[in-house]
Amino acid sequence: MSGVVDWSALPVPTDDGAARHLAGMRLPSVTLPSTSGDRVDLSTLAGLSVVYVYPMTAQPGVDQPRGWEMIAGARGCTPQSCAFRDHFAELKAAGADHLFGVSVQDGDWQREAVERLHLPYPLLSDRDLSFARALQLPSFAAGGQTLLKRLTMIVKDGTVSAVFYPVFPPDRDPLNVLDWLGSNMIRA
Repeated sequence: MSGVVDWSALPVPTDDGAARHLAGMRLPSVTLPSTSGDRVDLSTLAGLSVVYVYPMTAQPGVDQPRGWEMIAGARGCTPQSCAFRDHFAELKAAGADHLFGVSVQDGDWQREAVERLHLPYPLLSDRDLSFARALQLPSFAAGGQTLLKRLTMIVKDGTVSAVFYPVFPPDRDPLNVLDWLGSNMIRA
C-alpha cells in the first residue's frame, strides 16, 4: 500500500460491545501457526504481549472483497501492521516482551506480508477460527469468508489486561498501546 490513507473518507467503526468481555479474561490454550515457523500458544507466554487482531492484509494483485471500502473498520490492516513495525523498538522499550498480529489468513499469505512489509515480529494464523471462537472475538462476513474485527489486547502472563476496540484509525494503534503502557506501568 502506498500513500497516505484519508481516514476521514472511510466509515468509522462503532463500539458494539462485542469485546467488553475480554478485559480480565485468561486466554484459552489455543496453538496457532506463526510466520516464524513455530506454533504459538499465547496463554503460555510469560511477560507482556501485545496482540493485535485484524481482518486481512492486502496482497498485491488480489482484489479485496466487494464493498471492502464501505465496511466500517475493514480497511487499514497494512497501515496498522506497518505502524507496529515502525514503533516496534518503542514497544519493546516500554515493556512489551512479545508482539503478534492475528488474522484468519493462511500462513503463505501472512509470510508474504511479513516479507513485503519487513515486519520484525510474527503473524499468527487463526485460519480455522479456533482462537476467535474460544475468545468469542467479534467478526464479520466479507467475500464469502468470516473475518475478525480489528482489536488489540495487552496480555500479561496469559491474562488480558486491556482491550482497544474498535481500533480507528488503524495506524494510530501502536501509539494508543504506548500511551497505555506509559500510564499503567505494567512492566515486570
